[in-house]
Amino acid sequence: MKKYKICLIKGDGIGPEIIDEAVKVLDAVASCEDFDFSYEEALMGGCAYDITGDPLPQATISSAMNSDAVLFGAIGGEKWDALPREKRPESGLLRFRKELGVFANLRPAVVYDDLINASSLKPEVVKGVDLMVVRELIGGIYFGEPKGREGDKAYNTMVYSRDEIVRIARVAFDIAMERDKRVCSIDKANVLDVSQLWREVVEEVASEYPEVSLTHMYVDNAAMQLIRDPRQFDVMLTGNIFGDILSDEASMLSGSIGLLPSASVGSKIGVYEPIHGSAPDIAGQGIANPIATISSASMMLRYALGEQATADKIDAAIKQALTEGYRTKDLAQFDAKEVCSTSEIGSIIANYAVKCK
Repeated sequence: MKKYKICLIKGDGIGPEIIDEAVKVLDAVASCEDFDFSYEEALMGGCAYDITGDPLPQATISSAMNSDAVLFGAIGGEKWDALPREKRPESGLLRFRKELGVFANLRPAVVYDDLINASSLKPEVVKGVDLMVVRELIGGIYFGEPKGREGDKAYNTMVYSRDEIVRIARVAFDIAMERDKRVCSIDKANVLDVSQLWREVVEEVASEYPEVSLTHMYVDNAAMQLIRDPRQFDVMLTGNIFGDILSDEASMLSGSIGLLPSASVGSKIGVYEPIHGSAPDIAGQGIANPIATISSASMMLRYALGEQATADKIDAAIKQALTEGYRTKDLAQFDAKEVCSTSEIGSIIANYAVKCK
């Protein structure tokens, strides 16, 4: 029997609650398969700072690097907002991504038919939406040098090298080959030199994938098109800051940020996490929606462990639970047959996943 070692970083706020439900589902599907999981918990975020004085202890990096994948909840909260920047939870997360070399952030946005009315857009606009944002994660303006403040002036630098663009583009094209074979590269090549290089290199990579069609779009137009006609997109490839903004916009097509997962992958260990934050205002109340985290666990099975069929079972179980009318509080007004707690919806999905063929 195969055994996969998973580093669990529960984090702050609702993080522990939603991770527990993802583990419940993972253990349920593993009971029917020829593999098993072992888990090692590690600290990151505000909870890590409270215990160690560091939002990212070295022990957490070591635990992650010695695992097959990282399943991560959420970090942060007002409690730590007054700390110096380098001590804040978010700084720990940026360091973590850099240490693990996770340069590609994968954010799917899927609109479930049974929740089509949850979106703020018209049903005819969002019905059938199924897209993937591929965001470069450890380069660009968030990491570029020089940066700083000089009196009343502050500056950041957007930098990308050819190699950085090549590797993220290949991720996007590889994913497109498993989907509808369409990539739309998002840039601002009409005004930014870095975007001009981005476009040139993406074109070069595209020549390696003759089956995939490539289009380009300026980021401001892409933001508009995501609302006007999101179904036109299959894989959206873009840099760090543009991807940060566009993936959050895309997430709201579904109607709830509690539904959508993400994966951060690279040359080392992948990190799988919901796109939402730690929601400290609802922590401990048993009302958080764990579906995004359960979907992240499915992405972990698919992209890190190569267990495609098992990932399909979890995805089918989520759809079945929603079709049957089970909802957490954030979705209670949308055709709910039963409003469930965090633990209850996790158990329902786990039970369905075991039965899915």
